[in-house]
Amino acid sequence: MSAFASFRDFYPYYLNEHRDRRCRRLHFVGSSLVLLILLFALASGRLGWLWLAPVVGYGFAWIGHFAFEKNRPATFRHPLYSLMGDWVMYWEVLRGKVKI
Repeated sequence: MSAFASFRDFYPYYLNEHRDRRCRRLHFVGSSLVLLILLFALASGRLGWLWLAPVVGYGFAWIGHFAFEKNRPATFRHPLYSLMGDWVMYWEVLRGKVKI
């Protein structure tokens, strides 16, 4: 069970786990590629490409954590909140609220 009562409680922890700008950049690149893969797979009808989405998304993110943050990705302890955090942070990067 999660130690966080809500995503609102979790998100500050999530941001703290992403202090290194290089890690945030890798998250952003990975998430952008996930969106491109999804769009391509749906537009082309080649749904077999969808298997790449989690590999690319998590691959970029985990490299950021292991190489730069030197921490264990929150996905391992809080998978749903972590996935939600990825997309909230992505949106905040697009809006300029989180810097990469």
